[in-house]
Amino acid sequence: MSTAAYKGLKGVLLDLSGTLHIDNVVTPRAIEALANLRTAGISVRFVTNSTKTSDERLYNKLTKLGFALDRSEIFTSLSAAKRLVKERNHRPLLLLEDNALEQFVDIDQCAPYTAVVVGLAPSKFDYAHMNQAFGALLSGAELVGIHRGKYYAETENKLSMGPGGFVAALEYAADKKAILVGKPMREFYELALKDMGLLGSPGSVAMVGDDVLADLGGGAQELGLVRFLVRTGKYRSKDEEKAQAPLDGVFDTFADIVDAMVS
Repeated sequence: MSTAAYKGLKGVLLDLSGTLHIDNVVTPRAIEALANLRTAGISVRFVTNSTKTSDERLYNKLTKLGFALDRSEIFTSLSAAKRLVKERNHRPLLLLEDNALEQFVDIDQCAPYTAVVVGLAPSKFDYAHMNQAFGALLSGAELVGIHRGKYYAETENKLSMGPGGFVAALEYAADKKAILVGKPMREFYELALKDMGLLGSPGSVAMVGDDVLADLGGGAQELGLVRFLVRTGKYRSKDEEKAQAPLDGVFDTFADIVDAMVS
């Protein structure tokens, strides 16, 4: 993709963990780069599969790290899961961390459960919780996987298992296919594009992430978004070769992408 094409973009969808920050460490020049995007008049939305904490806690974390953003600019898979639960009037069994459960305090969570919702919940991925979820599924509950991430960057040099393997285990045991609501589902990206007023011109919007499949595959590819991979976070050597269609660019950092767009 030519430098001129970079400069013609109207919007950017940004992954968070691994792209803008890794735990409590900001990626190089990311705060400055975000400010530069805004100065250039480029619309920004944050699209994340983070499910370990509520949207409000996530927003507070980002602002404490130094990022300037509005709460309404954040689109999380956790919010998408709650939307689905409410639309279907479910009573969910939630395999989520306590900090994420805050987001569901207004939802009836009493048995008998009509849905099992699985996010990234290390403290809940033990036999007792998984077997409880299995029992609910056998009794007719719907399986909702917030996303199928294989792993995530816990620190700069450490990868940890994501929820995908646990979703797959429940699918296998209960012989039931999970409904997915986060990245890379097309509907998830469409929500952010619609909010930006750019749903009709997805080719003018870039998706930036560190996961070639979960960030840049699926709906991002289907919609025709410009797809940029960063070599931070969970990125590993030659990840770009896993892409189902050629990417539009691979950069060392998010800031390097912004340099190409606005310099």
